[in-house]
Amino acid sequence: MNTLTLIKPWMIAAVLAVFVSSCATTQEEVIEDGAPAGDQTQMEGGSSGADSSGGVSASGVEGGTEGGTSAIAGGEMSAAEMLQQPDGPLSNRTIYFEFDSAALTDESIAILEKHGSFIAANGEVSVRLEGHADERGSREYNIGLGDRRAQSVRRVLLFQGAATDQIDTVSYGEEQPVDPGHNEAAWSRNRRVELIYTVN
Repeated sequence: MNTLTLIKPWMIAAVLAVFVSSCATTQEEVIEDGAPAGDQTQMEGGSSGADSSGGVSASGVEGGTEGGTSAIAGGEMSAAEMLQQPDGPLSNRTIYFEFDSAALTDESIAILEKHGSFIAANGEVSVRLEGHADERGSREYNIGLGDRRAQSVRRVLLFQGAATDQIDTVSYGEEQPVDPGHNEAAWSRNRRVELIYTVN
């Protein structure tokens, strides 16, 4: 009986060590390999890299094109090169929202997980999250709504391992519509957060 009580804690410790080791390996594989490029999805309106406040190229990347090598790309591509891939897993940089909501859809979370892993693996990369709302509601309310949307996106990126100093948020409310129309199609495109990258 005494032998059994001595073996049980030892066996439990061994099983826990194997479990922790396998979890660590899985995390490294996710960071090293990233998400598969063929698993990307796009919502209405596609990605948007333009910033009407200036300073951003059409690809949605600020700063120079030089940067460190991305761990997601397996050492084959720099961070700037990955961001410039038109059909890559990071090409969708606009997250859309339902009316009067800051809740993320499963599709949006899947997109943001790829961005979060990329940011976490590339310390020279930073991102500005620009929150937007449609024209309905007061200016003050829409500024707050845009901020809540940007914060929802920020939480997912941080959960994926991005550092707090790599992410800035700003809300433009209804002030920068991507579609000037006054109907549901236009409003649905204006309820968004855009990810604007900088490679230092």
